[in-house]
Formats: sequence, C-alpha cells, structure tokens
Amino acid sequence: MPDYDLLVVGSANADLVIGVERRPAAGETVLGSDLAVHPGGKGANQAFAAARLGARTALLARVGDDGHGRLLLDSQRNAGVDTAGVLIGGAPTGVALITVDPSGDNSIVVSPGANARLAPADVRAAADLLASARVVSLQLEIPLETVATVVEVVRTGRANDGADGAGASTGAGGTGGGATGRGGPRIVLNPSPPAPLPAEVLAACDPLVVNEHEARFLLGDDPAGREEDPETWAAALLARGPRSVVITLGAAGALVADRDRTVLVPSLPVKAVDTTGAGDAFTGALAWRLGVGDDLETAVRFAVRVGAAAVTRDGAQESFPTAEEVAAR
Repeated sequence: MPDYDLLVVGSANADLVIGVERRPAAGETVLGSDLAVHPGGKGANQAFAAARLGARTALLARVGDDGHGRLLLDSQRNAGVDTAGVLIGGAPTGVALITVDPSGDNSIVVSPGANARLAPADVRAAADLLASARVVSLQLEIPLETVATVVEVVRTGRANDGADGAGASTGAGGTGGGATGRGGPRIVLNPSPPAPLPAEVLAACDPLVVNEHEARFLLGDDPAGREEDPETWAAALLARGPRSVVITLGAAGALVADRDRTVLVPSLPVKAVDTTGAGDAFTGALAWRLGVGDDLETAVRFAVRVGAAAVTRDGAQESFPTAEEVAAR
C-alpha cells in the first residue's frame, strides 16, 4: 500500500500581501494596508489543503535557510504534511508579492528564490518518495526540467543518472496506481504560471488542470483558443495528449473532459472575499480525492466545494477548509 495519498512536488513561498482599493496602473503608486506575511506557494498550498482535508500528504520542495523557510516548514508540519522531502539551502526562500482589491481579485508577482533550485537531481534522489504516493501533483513555479524529470521517474519507475547539480542542501526531516500505464502514481499538473509543455509531460497528465488564461496560453495560435466556449478549449487541449482535462471557471464551477465525455460541474453560490490560493485548494482537494479512488468527476465535484469555501475567507492557507467544513456546505 502506498505511504501517501498525495505527494506534491512544487513551490513553497512566503506570501507578502497588501490590500488595495484598486490595483495600480503602470507607473502609478497607490497606498495599501499593513503588510501581512503568510505561508504560500502553489506546491505548499496544495499540500496544506490536502492535509487539512485529511489526506496522507508529503511535500518535495526547496526553501532557504531563513525565517521564511522556517515559517513554511512550521505551517506544513502543523497541517500534518510530511516534510522529509523538503530541502533547505541554495538560495533565499521564494516570495510572492500579492495585492488584493475589495472584490477579492488579486495580482501576484513571484520571486522564485529556492524554488528555482529544485533540480532534476533532487527528484532523482527522491525516487523512493515518488514511488510511495498514489498521486503526484505538479505546478510550474519550479523549473520545467524538474517537472519533466518527475514525469520521467514516475513513467520509468527508476532514477536515471543526471548530470546537473542541486547545490548545497540538507533535508528538513520530517483512483490510485496505474494512471501512468506502469502501476506508478497518477500525475496531476496545473501549468501555472503557464509555459509551453513538452509532449511527454502533456501525455502524463491525468488530469491537466487549467483556468481560462492557462487554457488559452497552451492553445497558442490554435483557433480554439479564440473561442469563448470552454468545451472547445477542452477538446483542443485533449488533442494535444493529456489523458483528461479540468478547466476551472471561477464562480461557474469547472469543466471535466476526457476521451469519453465532457461535464460541467457547477460551483456553490458564495460571496468571494479573497481568491488567493483558491485554485491551489481546488487542485489539492482534487488530487487527494483521486488518490483515495474517486473517479475524476466525483473528485472535481468535491474540489469545487473546497475552492468555493476557500474564497470566503482572507488569505491562502488559512482560508482552506477542513473536511467537516466542506461537508457542512
């Protein structure tokens, strides 16, 4: 039996958040609220969200040997995440600069820091950790070559030798198999921030999880990307190789598509306070439910409720609901 329902391989950032009446235009300065510092990063957020819901979760990431890194490790451990795979050193901890307006919409600029030093060699060294999970969840706040190496290790079931170095580091302590066709973990990928994806990475996604912006970016010059119909986007994305696609649609819910059918899963009506991290909560919940055996549509129906709950409170990780809070909705 795998040790973990979910292994998240990805970023860990300190979120530096300022509330603003409106986001500044180019060349403009606006006054904001007091600065708030929160643990974040897409990888850490997904791991935290899943663990808070009750998942057996581990995180493979890299943080700096600094106060922000210690904040992130404490947050993950308090949520119940196994941090044995978190590496320390090589660069300062990554930072996200976030502005949030009164409607709850946000703008984010990320300084990757140590996230950019999570290298393919780190992934190969963690091959046993990868093999111990039912689902591996990925994002693109770490190097794309590192993401591709995760796919390679999962696909082959072994850590092939690599020539790159990872820098100085120390450990921090601390539907299941078969989706790859080799009995290994199922791969969930949210390509955020969006970047062109190698064919072998796309082919491993089950599902590829995108929002409207990410879907249009991946479609590039494809005429489907100029359409306003998410079903058209999903069909065009599926043609590029992923086994399944989930398109998040904000208040409209999420679209689930595979080779057999396409289903729109509606969201719950809520008043959004802060959307920061809601997509990460959705993806973490989705990946966990796949890890415990739910089919994709059932997993998305649960994840939509988690995402809806997350937008009703300020912040990222502190807004993520427990399983009991989701059941009460």
